[in-house]
Amino acid sequence: MKPLGSTPLQAWPLLAGLALCSVLALMLGVAVGSTGLAFTWVDVDAAMADQILWQIRLPRSAGAWTAGALLGLAGAITQGLFRNPLADPYLLGSAAGARLGVGIALALLGGSPMGMAWLERLGLTGAAFIGTLAGVSLALMMARGVEHTLRLLLAGVVVGVVLGAITDLINLSNPDILRTMQAFVLGTTGFLGWNSVILMSAVLGLSLAVALGGSQALDALTLGESTAQSLGVRLSLVRVVLILAFALATGTAVAQTGMIAFVGLVAPHLVRNLCPATHGKLLLLSACAGGLLLLSADILSRCLIAPQELPVGVITAILGGGYLLRLMHRQRGRRSS
Repeated sequence: MKPLGSTPLQAWPLLAGLALCSVLALMLGVAVGSTGLAFTWVDVDAAMADQILWQIRLPRSAGAWTAGALLGLAGAITQGLFRNPLADPYLLGSAAGARLGVGIALALLGGSPMGMAWLERLGLTGAAFIGTLAGVSLALMMARGVEHTLRLLLAGVVVGVVLGAITDLINLSNPDILRTMQAFVLGTTGFLGWNSVILMSAVLGLSLAVALGGSQALDALTLGESTAQSLGVRLSLVRVVLILAFALATGTAVAQTGMIAFVGLVAPHLVRNLCPATHGKLLLLSACAGGLLLLSADILSRCLIAPQELPVGVITAILGGGYLLRLMHRQRGRRSS
């Protein structure tokens, strides 16, 4: 229920606005950083300026937007699939599974994500994807399906704690990866390069295509499982395909940027508040909103305590937590009135 005087926006103008804001944020992300960059340097510094702009800031900013889009898309898929606006990919054991997969891969590779070759990048993403599937599958098995939402969320919390403990044991037994895993836990865009951008863009295109293909099934699920089945929706197939889509999106984002909280939860909420729409539009808008949110948080992380940087996951946790507290306070006020 909307507050009095509020008018929902239309989907396509909102999409155009998000796209324009994303372009402006990308330009700002290239222009600013933890250290200043003067564009009037003399020729002797042209090579250094080119390195900073085109090999560090541009891929980092583009990668931050793409990772945020993956998380926003995964959040929209999860909330639609489980019919719960509080469902987040991180709450269902997927992020803990992805972290476990990354920890195992780093322990085997014995290196840092910075400068990894293509095969190693793919291996890291593949390990995170497998870990995500394992975490979600364990949560579904413990909850005995998706029918009982509270049981599913509790199962996701339990799975996350257990898999997190296993990851901590791996970290303690391999001290060489402790610093890298700490950066993953806090969330960072500092490891992103052009290889990461290309890989995440390909996964974003694939996951978005799969999600849009199941958007009508998600619309039918909002009416209930029995109604969806009467409309000819093959629920078992839809669930498997969409779980694979959001697991791939979540695993890829976690593998490249670490544990960045609240983006996948807040982005679909913002879109629904601004523009109630069917899932076909909601999925696309949530991806764009997630990209803009994470890119904006990344810019803030570079500037707040410059020349040092805050982990971007800290920024998203503070802003996302504040947004959810405000949302809960607003809902409590409506019920009391």
